[in-house]
Amino acid sequence: MIEHYFRPQTPEQALELMHAHSPHAVWFNGGSKLNAAPTRTDKTVAIALSDLPCNDIRCEGEALYLGAMCKLQALIEHELTPAALKDAAGFVYSRHIRHQATLGGEIAAKQDEAVLLPALLAMHAELILADGQQVSLEAYLDNPGALILEVVLPQRAIHCHTRSVRRSAGGLAVITAAVSLSADGKVEMLLDGMNQLGERQARPVSLRDVAGQALEGEALERAVAEAISPVADIRGSIEYKRYIAGVVMADLLVECQQLAQSTQGE
Repeated sequence: MIEHYFRPQTPEQALELMHAHSPHAVWFNGGSKLNAAPTRTDKTVAIALSDLPCNDIRCEGEALYLGAMCKLQALIEHELTPAALKDAAGFVYSRHIRHQATLGGEIAAKQDEAVLLPALLAMHAELILADGQQVSLEAYLDNPGALILEVVLPQRAIHCHTRSVRRSAGGLAVITAAVSLSADGKVEMLLDGMNQLGERQARPVSLRDVAGQALEGEALERAVAEAISPVADIRGSIEYKRYIAGVVMADLLVECQQLAQSTQGE
């Protein structure tokens, strides 16, 4: 239960407050995760981030900078947001939640599903932290907790597609997958949905070995199915998850290739 609530005006003030009240403090913005089961917090001090100047979206050269306090609905509606990231934000079915949840919160939250992470990882996202560091999203997931100020997509023009398979629009995702294709032909494949429900430690699986084999069609489907280790739960059986993961990955690769070809023709 939150007993104390602070609203710092700068990242420096936010870090000072966290240092003063740790381990009883938690970062707070929209509250979509901290106020609802199963991710409701047991911390007593909330450090609000809503007044920090970290919600803009801008381009600098080939890179796209996304403020960590951007609401998911704002990402969907902004003209600079890549289509794959718009799709990923839309996997959060409730528009009401999308108006609460932030980009940084979705990255930092410990939850069973990580619907934005596959696309962000496929696009080689990096994070600018409040202490001045710039780290890869992959490195951050190894050691989460630091305050995120911005998300950087170094290659704004990278071709990426993402898809979430679920039994109903608002239901749990069986899998969420993303595939990207860079200008030099490098393929990235990320897959979420392999974790046991209730772990609240969703971490997409990178299929780098499979992506590096230049497979397509049924050969790619088989390779993906053999490379993953899903668990059976209410979302689906092991056999179904292997099958659907292979099919979706193969389809997403084709979509990326088609997008790359259409762009070359412009």
